[in-house]
Amino acid sequence: MSRNLALQDFNQEIHISHNQIFTYCNCSLKYRFQYVEHRKPERVNIALPFGSAIHAAIEMYYRTLKNHGHEESVTAICERFQTCLELDLDNTDVPVIFKKDLPDRKAAVEMGHAMLRAFHENTVQTAQTAQQIVAVELPLTSTLYTEEGHATEYKLAGILDLVLRDESGEIVVVDNKTAARPMAQGTANHDNQMTAYATLLASNRYVLPKAKVKCRFDILRKLKKPKLEQVNTTRNAEQRKRFAKIANAVLAGIDAGIFLPQPSWMCGDCAYSNACREW
Repeated sequence: MSRNLALQDFNQEIHISHNQIFTYCNCSLKYRFQYVEHRKPERVNIALPFGSAIHAAIEMYYRTLKNHGHEESVTAICERFQTCLELDLDNTDVPVIFKKDLPDRKAAVEMGHAMLRAFHENTVQTAQTAQQIVAVELPLTSTLYTEEGHATEYKLAGILDLVLRDESGEIVVVDNKTAARPMAQGTANHDNQMTAYATLLASNRYVLPKAKVKCRFDILRKLKKPKLEQVNTTRNAEQRKRFAKIANAVLAGIDAGIFLPQPSWMCGDCAYSNACREW
């Protein structure tokens, strides 16, 4: 499926993404503010534009490698990161909340450069990467089915950061993340984002319908000396079937207009905390 065709699907068909499912499961009231009412955020955590800028730099690296067979320099990907971050920060009209690990704009730029140097140093050691890349920023959609196997009117949609083919010829889906803390293996094993991606790959015949899908998190750690950590996991057909049940349950809740606050540690960074208090 071409990128343009899949993006048309996103715009023209009724769909739900992992981010929407995650938001609804963690706080359905936030889902209502963000996706139903389309409220303007009251604030933005620096982690969001920072992560998006890192993501854009890594995409540039892999896309150049796939399309042209050579690597972008560390200088080029750092420039891409800084341009994207500064554009986001300059153009936002809501307060940006800086954090301990990213206390101000200058610190965010310096941290991003250090993290991308760590990424570049690690990645260039993989000599066959260009031959392994199947797709970069791959947009996919697939029909959601009920537990009984009936097609619904909804589509699952997602854009996969990176799809590789490993030495054994099997597909591996990679998700790029930034984080201060390491990812536990148990977290990786139960992350619904990877289950959604595995579902999309199976539905679009990148893997056989009942095959296990190899998954990998590439995590750039926000440390004094940043490093790239990789966590491998898999998703089988039963996990994908369970994810479909979760997605359908979320859609049922949305259709029924069930939107309730769910207080948690995530409230501190919520972009709709004032709206929540007034609800």
